[in-house]
Parts: sequence; structure tokens; C-alpha cells
Amino acid sequence: MRVTSLKFEQLVQENKQDILKDNQRLSEIEARLDKKQADFVKEERNA
Repeated sequence: MRVTSLKFEQLVQENKQDILKDNQRLSEIEARLDKKQADFVKEERNA
């Protein structure tokens, strides 16, 4: 039983780490999109 519990806990920790990495990646993508949108709006105003 302990081995199964340990495997489960390890999977939970790995999933948490994956979610944190995904969250960070999404934040980076959102920041890039925000910058591109702001640059686009600036270009449109200057056109």
C-alpha cells in the first residue's frame, strides 16, 4: 500500500510542477500578445 501511495504522491507533485510550468508559459505568451496588440494599436494610430 505504501508503494502505491508514494507513486500517487509523486504523480501529484509532478502534475503540480507541470501546471506551474504551463502557467508560467501562458503568462509569457499573454505578455507577448499584449505587447503585439499594443504595438499594433500604436501603428494604427500613426497610420
